[in-house]
Amino acid sequence: MNSGYEFNSLQFITEGGLVSMAVAAALLLMSVTSWYLIVVKAYQAFKLRKASSAYIRRFWQAATIHAVVDKKNESSPASTLVMQAIRASEHYQRHVPQQSGEICNQDEFIARSMRKVMGQASAQMERGLTVLASVGSIAPFVGLFGTVWGIYHALASISLSGQATLDKVAGPVGEALIMTALGLAVAIPAVLAYNAFVRMNRNLLAETESFAQDVHVLLTTGVALKDSQQSGLQQAPATGTKPVAHLQEVPA
Repeated sequence: MNSGYEFNSLQFITEGGLVSMAVAAALLLMSVTSWYLIVVKAYQAFKLRKASSAYIRRFWQAATIHAVVDKKNESSPASTLVMQAIRASEHYQRHVPQQSGEICNQDEFIARSMRKVMGQASAQMERGLTVLASVGSIAPFVGLFGTVWGIYHALASISLSGQATLDKVAGPVGEALIMTALGLAVAIPAVLAYNAFVRMNRNLLAETESFAQDVHVLLTTGVALKDSQQSGLQQAPATGTKPVAHLQEVPA
């Protein structure tokens, strides 16, 4: 009795020539890269969201606005947004003549500065996601290419041997399908991670944008909205620095 075909994926890849080895190496590289990005981006997203939430709470509980700026260890979009908004307000009042009507007003000037920070934060959070999206899109086709090449190589070998029995055909063809399975195994985690990170980034940006609107109202009117007032705000004394309108206190 003839023994059944023994599956050996590694041997199949090496016998497939440079093309099969190149496909396997490409899938391995994409897998390592995607998992590295998944781990790094997950850690960064968790750290960024935690820092942003903590800063927003600390901001509304601070005695003055200047008490929560110029922090060396602050790296959240919320802290960067506040510092940029304050700098924009101070710059406007120092360098723009009050009688000038040909440029945007202070409200628009601050809003533009805050939109710039939001855009930079969005670009930074999306860094690396393109790679995950590319891996999720390309890996199945790379695996399919490896399968097609493997089947071609297997059928060519069977043709040269002259033995076209079922076991001689099914074995090599079954091994060739492993490439497609590897491609899917690489692509599925990348796609799931990409969708999860996009959702997390969208939620964080929405939270930061809501905070930005409250800060904008506070800087332009000197009074926080009622929903912000419910966050434990306290009337604050003047900072003692050079008078800058709407930056002297965090109103109740």
